[in-house]
Amino acid sequence: MARKSSADTPDYSVPALEKALDVIELLANQKEGLSQGQISEAVGRSIHQIYRVLQALEARGYIYRDRPAGLYFLSIMMFELAHRHEPLRGLVQVALPQMRRLSDEIQQSCNLGIHNAGRILILAQVESPAPFGFRVRVGAEFPLFETATGHALMAFQPSETIDRWLATRAPSTHATFRATLAATRHKGFEEVADGMQPGITDLAFPILGPHGDSVAVLTVPYVATSYSTRDLVTVRQHAASATREIARLLAPHGNEV
Repeated sequence: MARKSSADTPDYSVPALEKALDVIELLANQKEGLSQGQISEAVGRSIHQIYRVLQALEARGYIYRDRPAGLYFLSIMMFELAHRHEPLRGLVQVALPQMRRLSDEIQQSCNLGIHNAGRILILAQVESPAPFGFRVRVGAEFPLFETATGHALMAFQPSETIDRWLATRAPSTHATFRATLAATRHKGFEEVADGMQPGITDLAFPILGPHGDSVAVLTVPYVATSYSTRDLVTVRQHAASATREIARLLAPHGNEV
């Protein structure tokens, strides 16, 4: 059926809502905060229009303002709302039993991370049952480019997605980083010394969707101490098995990942 011309199509736009969504989408793509003037210029609205939108979004908790600098940032409200959404709830509900089983088998903690606005967001975490272990807080965010979880997630993304994420980095770093991702994809996982916590080796395994793209990453921050009863080889094997099982359970009925 032919599409109606714009002259025949009713205008259902809601300008105030569109301005608010423009601001949210703009801030979601920023590594740093933006001033009112920068937001106004970026979305093509007047300072007066944007002021009222920012006031409403701040009052509802969707954004917050760094008082000394006057810069606006996206809050974790979107994260909290997303947790009420069925796909993310389903991911966590499927992954947690496997993560608990893995933690018991390897006597180490593990966590589940996803991509969120250019960073890694921790959706779930299981404590180590051993007397000593390492944990990360649910809701914590980590760099996408500087972590094993980020590498494992990026390595199994479509090339156009990788290109878009790399656009935020200096062009001189692209070739080296692409080589890193290629090596991660070849291995099927990432294993590096943790860049923030000495003595920890991060093992990151992508959870693949039905089309082979990573939807999340299962990471084991392996701590080698006198309490460690499983070596790295054993931990790799168990973590890889848990990841495959999560992917299988997430796959549409009748499809194998």
